[in-house]
Amino acid sequence: MIHLPKHKKLILFDGVCNLCDASVQYIIKHDKNDVFRYTALQSEIGQEIIKKFNIDTTKTDSILLYSEENGISYKSTAALKIASKLGFPRNLMAAFLIVPTFIRNWVYDYIAKNRYKWYGKKNECMIPTPELKSKFL
Repeated sequence: MIHLPKHKKLILFDGVCNLCDASVQYIIKHDKNDVFRYTALQSEIGQEIIKKFNIDTTKTDSILLYSEENGISYKSTAALKIASKLGFPRNLMAAFLIVPTFIRNWVYDYIAKNRYKWYGKKNECMIPTPELKSKFL
């Protein structure tokens, strides 16, 4: 069972991807309203959500946004919805939601497909520091 604190959104990310790890660190730094919680796709909770929403991880393998109110968002939609909660000027990225999803996801998929080649990969998921541990499920 997914136990997400009320009014929080859960970011599921590829725990061994350096780009994804850097993105999570960036979001934590700019999440002034403490909106987000985090878990790796590879974690028990990540696997539970993947099963619950019948997600094909061969097609979606880098970032998901889950909330109890809105369900699940994928790829570029998830990234832009996350940006919308990070305050000015990052929240302006949400304007790209007007771009048709197939165009946004084409760009997103291109980056996702090359992320290990461009940014590298770790052997294991990051371990949050004690100060950040409460943000990870």
